Amino acid sequence: MYAIAFDLGTTTLAASLVERSSGRRRAMVGSLNPQRRFGADVVSRLDAAVHTVGAAEEMSGLIRAELARLANSLLQEAGVAADQVTLAAVAGNPAMQHLLLGWPVESLARPPFRPCQTDGVLMPAPELGWAFCEQVYLFPQPGGFVGGDTVAFLFGCQQQTPSYPSLYLDMGTNGEMALDDGETLWATSAAAGPAFEGGNLSCGMAALRGAICDLSLDDDRLQSRVLGGGRPLGICGSAVIRLVAALRRTGIIDRSGRLLTPAEVSSNLATRIVERNGEPAFVLHRDAQGQVALTQGDIRQLQLAKGAVRAGLEVLLDRARIRCDALQDLILTGSFGAVLDPQDLKTVGIFSEEMVEKCRFVSEGALAGVERFVLQPGGVAAVESLAARCRVVPLSGTPLFEQKFLEQIDFPA
Repeated sequence: MYAIAFDLGTTTLAASLVERSSGRRRAMVGSLNPQRRFGADVVSRLDAAVHTVGAAEEMSGLIRAELARLANSLLQEAGVAADQVTLAAVAGNPAMQHLLLGWPVESLARPPFRPCQTDGVLMPAPELGWAFCEQVYLFPQPGGFVGGDTVAFLFGCQQQTPSYPSLYLDMGTNGEMALDDGETLWATSAAAGPAFEGGNLSCGMAALRGAICDLSLDDDRLQSRVLGGGRPLGICGSAVIRLVAALRRTGIIDRSGRLLTPAEVSSNLATRIVERNGEPAFVLHRDAQGQVALTQGDIRQLQLAKGAVRAGLEVLLDRARIRCDALQDLILTGSFGAVLDPQDLKTVGIFSEEMVEKCRFVSEGALAGVERFVLQPGGVAAVESLAARCRVVPLSGTPLFEQKFLEQIDFPA
């Protein structure tokens, strides 16, 4: 028998088919969230769901259909019949899970930002219009902006014996994070926006075929790697962070985030700085069909995102009364496109030196947690117990968050 695991992200979706007896992953697929036409982030979609007639119902239908399409693609790729799938499990942030279920979202859109219910949901698949499995489980959502994806990420990491205190960071559209002191899981979410996943950038794209996913800058030579090979179509989150860090080290981006003019750059890299749609831009690739570039506006988007994440981390450490240098472990995940270099995260200002020393990367954090759940007997009780340990720390309207956010907009010296 088989199970399907879903990571229901705001920007990107991932799904895998696992064999329950052996634990082997038989297939994996991904796509963009079709709800993005209602907004790139959770706040925009919640606003549309509350104020636009029919929007919530349409978003619900879109995501149910897309997850069904992904499931059918998995079954077709693996040559498995739908009647062999006994369970599907879904982990997403509260807004995504509410919209999938067709629940009202008013309680998420307004203070005090609470989900309709915090417990996980086990239901017959036909209630969602799905014919590819028997039952569906949706992960618990401890708070309005701390959801099933955070719980799944934490659950997946529990396979190893944790060291306390441990910090967990999922650098996606919402920047979910949790701090485990051995008793309490202090959790919060910073509205980073989709920049880390390539969204809202002039040439940004998700980590799909055609995306520049990694690059290096040696002297005047820029080398890049494209997912699937061929001509680059855009740039995903990992490459954006890598590029900004490299340009920051060479001084082509100053501490305020300003991209220097060609006249201010003494190297041959000056030829890559152009004006694009009325603003400075650094060109990564150009040919007869167009160019892939990082603009001044893109750099500002990254600054806002990294400022929100770093400020959230600072608030979480303060609330738990834990010093940064006391951390024993820092586990990072996210849909970047490639493994991030902790030194790059330090250069752009997301990590401190203490964090860099303790950091390790876990690929497919939430999806791995969902897979562990569908394979583990008694998984529901284990997941619910983990979620019960979460204590949600709100950031909205918190003076310390606002102070730290403003402090972290600029890049480190």
